[in-house]
Amino acid sequence: MHVMWRSRLASTAAALSCRRLVSSSSFVFSSQFSRCAHRLTTHYTIHPRHDDSRWKDVDMERVADETDVLIVGGGPAGMAAAIRVKQLAAESGMDVRVCLLEKAAETGGHILSGAVLEPRALQELIPDWKEKGAPLNTPVTKDKFDFLTEKRRIPLPILPGLPMNNHGNYIVRLGHVVQWLGEQAEEMGVEIYTGIPASEILYDKNGAVKGVATADVGIAKDGSPKATFERGMELHSKVTLFAEGCRGFLAKQLFRKFGLQDNCQEQPYGIGIKELWSIDPSKHHPGQVEHTAGWPLDRHTYGGSFLYHLNEGEPIVSVGFVVGLDYSNPFLSPFKEFQRFKTHPSVRSTLEGGQRLSYGARALNEGGFQVIGFVLSALVHCTSK
Repeated sequence: MHVMWRSRLASTAAALSCRRLVSSSSFVFSSQFSRCAHRLTTHYTIHPRHDDSRWKDVDMERVADETDVLIVGGGPAGMAAAIRVKQLAAESGMDVRVCLLEKAAETGGHILSGAVLEPRALQELIPDWKEKGAPLNTPVTKDKFDFLTEKRRIPLPILPGLPMNNHGNYIVRLGHVVQWLGEQAEEMGVEIYTGIPASEILYDKNGAVKGVATADVGIAKDGSPKATFERGMELHSKVTLFAEGCRGFLAKQLFRKFGLQDNCQEQPYGIGIKELWSIDPSKHHPGQVEHTAGWPLDRHTYGGSFLYHLNEGEPIVSVGFVVGLDYSNPFLSPFKEFQRFKTHPSVRSTLEGGQRLSYGARALNEGGFQVIGFVLSALVHCTSK
């Protein structure tokens, strides 16, 4: 069964990769597209297939497999959960099968590099992380927190105990950390399946979560099955942990079905935009952490910036900008505000002569304990908010 499961997952991953390549490299206007152009989505959860004659003779049976613990999402929280489950199983002398589904093509593939990591949790999880070669190469050596005006930079005090005090922390490329955690998990026997998105939550006859189903492949833009259509697989589990991150596709369904956010404050969200730059070595200060508030945002808009100097064998900085999504100005563009921020004299001087290596953006949870709902649900880290 395990061999069949791996074979079907590999086939699904290959089909998904092919589909992404084709859809990103060409766009064909056809009569089929015209028929569904008025639809925002053709997903079967919105337009049921049993009402669609094109699906009448399609075999919709799924192959199913069983596991003890299933984890959806292979970020830092998902990997840490997998490792901890295996540790607890070993301490109890139990043989526990742990499977982890990650939609990225490789472990850490959807993680934006450049972050400040407090190592306390890592120390508790893997006490010998230094000996095992964890990629924490840049201890924080200096903190800077400033208020920006359009032309000036005004230093602000950083008091001990405040979040901006990063003494003892590390600047990391988080994607590399997740890759390393994946290696540790696999050494312990965790089965990691990359390139496989979980698309549906499965429930038992009592309404409890019993696992997930992976995505179907071979579906045309108009929602009809192609000749290459292949049904996703079901993975049933005694325990299912959701670690999808902020605003996860499946987590939102769980929030609605079980009312997990009924007795807490609404979650405020932000968007974080991040770039990785290679800069002039003379401007590089490994271990320096910079945060700012103020310009280019006005006093009614929540947000700020960060700039981290990494020690990764070359002069690299991670620069980013965060804007709360409750801004009142309908014409504000977080991306454009980020570009304005980079023109500030103190930032421009650092980036001038450098080269942008990569960029990305992601949604952020901005609430605290007051927005966490039902605490007994199996939602991990950002997914729980």
